[in-house]
Amino acid sequence: MGLFNVYVIIGSNQMTDQNNYLNDLPQWSEDLAHKLGLKEELSLSKDHLEILLIARNFYADYGFSPSMRPLCKLVTANLGVDKGRSLYLNKLFPGSPAKIAAKLAGLPKPKNCI
Repeated sequence: MGLFNVYVIIGSNQMTDQNNYLNDLPQWSEDLAHKLGLKEELSLSKDHLEILLIARNFYADYGFSPSMRPLCKLVTANLGVDKGRSLYLNKLFPGSPAKIAAKLAGLPKPKNCI
């Protein structure tokens, strides 16, 4: 991606920054999440969408995206211990689950993620 490719249009008027984080949070939809997932080489399933909705609810409550530890706790509280483990989240969102989940959920990058 070149220096001048700061914005990428996905669909109709839905903009992301150079790292594919959504600029306008209210524009998020599950359809957009699927499109963003393809940019991350992920085909989203129901399991992915569960996590994205949990992350969005956290953001609505606290005003920032959950980092890994809070994300694990939230998922455990909402979906059970098996789905709240970092191994499970890494299978869904390889590399940096909290960062990728935030991106696909249309949220800003979590502050504690590199």
